[in-house]
Amino acid sequence: MMNNMLKNICLLVFALIGPITLPAGGIQKSLSQYNLSNNPKEIVVSSYTSLYSFPEINATELLVLDLGTTLSVLRNWKVSESEIWLRVELASNKFLDNPNKISKGWIKM
Repeated sequence: MMNNMLKNICLLVFALIGPITLPAGGIQKSLSQYNLSNNPKEIVVSSYTSLYSFPEINATELLVLDLGTTLSVLRNWKVSESEIWLRVELASNKFLDNPNKISKGWIKM
């Protein structure tokens, strides 16, 4: 009885604490290994780029970003050596902008 209770407590602790360190889908490397810009948490779009709903080319295209759009990088997703996606947030004024305006999405590097 006590042995089962101890196993259940350990399982519960692992189930609650373990996933905190893992993003959805597995472990990701930090953004510091990619030379994105002087400030690795902010990038400026240099060509027309599509913003997707999730990191896949077949995903829903949310909008097309104009040249010079400033984006804050939230995280990265490495599909393969040649395919890297960034979860980004568009710069916006949270008090004045429409609350239904799309502000986050994925771009392919």
